Amino acid sequence: MKELVEVIAKSLVDNPDQVIVSEKEDNKSVVVELRVAPNDMGKVIGKQGRIAKAIRAVVKAAASKNDKKVIVDIIDVD
Repeated sequence: MKELVEVIAKSLVDNPDQVIVSEKEDNKSVVVELRVAPNDMGKVIGKQGRIAKAIRAVVKAAASKNDKKVIVDIIDVD
């Protein structure tokens, strides 16, 4: 899942070298944390969160075959 989020995020932002994706896994869930440059935050979230919802929907669909719950967190880096 980490690679999928990374590919999607790098294609959206102006500074793909500043995209950082980390993954934490426990029994039934995986938390994917996405960090981007502050000026790219709007591009990843989108108007009214539409792009963020779309990223989460794609990751959820990809994770359904693994029978794990995947949570995508977009972390604000200051």
